[in-house]
Amino acid sequence: MECEAANETLSEYSARTPKQAAGADPVAQMLSASAQQQAEVPAELDGVRLDAAAAQLFPDYSRARLRLWIEGGRMLHNGQATARGRQPVRAGDRLQLDPDDAALESRVVAQPIDIEVLYADAALAIIDKPPGLTVHPGAGTPDGTLQNALLHRFPQTAAVPRAGLVHRLDKNTSGLLVVALDLRAHTRLVAALARREIRREYDALVVGAVTAGNTVDAPIGRDPRHRTRMAVTEGGRRAVTHYSVVERFERLTLLRVQLETGRTHQIRVHLAHLRHPIVGDSVYGSRRRSGVAAADAFPRQALHARRLSFAHPLSATPLQFEAPLPDDLQSLLRVLREAEPPHA
Repeated sequence: MECEAANETLSEYSARTPKQAAGADPVAQMLSASAQQQAEVPAELDGVRLDAAAAQLFPDYSRARLRLWIEGGRMLHNGQATARGRQPVRAGDRLQLDPDDAALESRVVAQPIDIEVLYADAALAIIDKPPGLTVHPGAGTPDGTLQNALLHRFPQTAAVPRAGLVHRLDKNTSGLLVVALDLRAHTRLVAALARREIRREYDALVVGAVTAGNTVDAPIGRDPRHRTRMAVTEGGRRAVTHYSVVERFERLTLLRVQLETGRTHQIRVHLAHLRHPIVGDSVYGSRRRSGVAAADAFPRQALHARRLSFAHPLSATPLQFEAPLPDDLQSLLRVLREAEPPHA
């Protein structure tokens, strides 16, 4: 794991006690100061709707979230709670926002599930998710998920959508996830993801000999024949995946993959579309076997989120994190390298 931060390594940060880290961390101070926020309506917003004015005066939060708070009485207009976002405001009016909203608390319960936290400050945490751990509760998986674990490890995420998870990984994909620990950080990280400012790189072992790197620019949507799957389809949303060759074996190739967009199952769908499905992918690669016993017996998709890089949502400090391949993937590659040296 690698963390690039101004004048401080991750080991130096981790060496401080939690009390010291919170006391010295400027991010923590910013978050504490923002628990309740006040603003005066300027002349240029005179006559504007309350919800529109709030979006201008409290830009750290989305309009949808501000609207929810107004409707829940969390916005005071000249000292009075109001649920009417359409009412106009006047120059000099005072708006007070209390974003500590219990209505946003998840119904998902906290559970003491061990998770590997590579980095944490007052605004965000970086998690190295193991294979086999579901990210969000859903049909057939009501608990025992990463979201349950986050609520236990970071109780403050109860007031953040989906316990702060900004993006997701499939159950059987391992690797890095960024988690927002505060609403302000969540809003900014979600916006950064939408602007493609969060760089995500993966390692993928695929079936077949890939001769060179390339880019896949092919829309992804719901598979019209199998509604539980995704597919490259003409009516889908634009999806762009870049890949390069790391190692070649006779019947397999290790790729380095970079996401430009973030569609559901994007890497798995795009590589299967190229007729190079990911080893162990029972959904998108079940019809393509490699003929290599160790690879064909691999019990999950051989996909690992290896690197995350982005600007800190509050301080704008460049951050970069790396997670090594999990043991099962390292073991598989070791078997392949012993059976035959990788091709150049």
